[in-house]
Amino acid sequence: MHNAAMEQRTDNLRGMAFMAAAACVFSIEAILVRIMIARGIPVETQVLVRALGQAAWLMPWVFSRGRALFATQRLKLHILRGVSSVLTWGFYYWSFTHLDLATATVLSFTNVMFTTLLAQPVLGERVDMARWAGTIAGFLGVAVMLRPGADVSLMGVAIALAAALCWCGITLTTRKLTRTDSTPTIIAWLSVVTVLCALPVAVWGWKPLDLGDLAWLAVFGLVCPAIIVLVTEALRAGEASAVGPFQYLRLIVIAALGWLLFAEIPDGWTFLGAFFILGGAVIITVAEARR
Repeated sequence: MHNAAMEQRTDNLRGMAFMAAAACVFSIEAILVRIMIARGIPVETQVLVRALGQAAWLMPWVFSRGRALFATQRLKLHILRGVSSVLTWGFYYWSFTHLDLATATVLSFTNVMFTTLLAQPVLGERVDMARWAGTIAGFLGVAVMLRPGADVSLMGVAIALAAALCWCGITLTTRKLTRTDSTPTIIAWLSVVTVLCALPVAVWGWKPLDLGDLAWLAVFGLVCPAIIVLVTEALRAGEASAVGPFQYLRLIVIAALGWLLFAEIPDGWTFLGAFFILGGAVIITVAEARR
């Protein structure tokens, strides 16, 4: 029993390390998006490169499994997940054109509140009191950030909340797909659908790019897909209740980088709202993991 407990503790520590690394890559993604927006690189182009980068990470699985990798009986669900991903990326990246890094990031955490609201009607899941409490706390935090006289872009908040709502599509479809399809198959279809969806929009919004722009895009496309690998390995190694809350480290990292790189310092009300949103998200994450 003692050895089993020690082994589980070691696995949890490994999982926490993976999730903390994922939070750091999430932060790098936000910084890269902010830099590319400042350079005038269209968000549509960024979304396409993000999808192409994910497809590039998929190649080893394609070579090893071939067409069997795409075997599924739930094609419509895969398409819905892919469309949700493209919309989430697009709205999330777009929100950085209106909001500082920390505010856009903390609003993205409301996706767990929206997921709680939709879990019962969509998945038939029972929502317990802890998850309701976390949801109420989260939306109270949004209300604090949007108080009368707040110096925050309502357009930016609307875009960030739209990204969070679309994120629910990723979460809910993933829960359904993991019951029947393997992780490589889910990622394979995600790569195909996101590229097909992002390509025409990127062509429509195309602007000429210089070598510097292409270099930033290359780093962005190759680095950011590591997020899904790190999160998957974190949940594979440790218990979800132990490793899940570590994803919220990205708010601390992003706030610090926003201050160091762009001199962004959110006001006290924003920090108070962030406290409620982050607290609610952690409550829901732990309750969901224990369930």
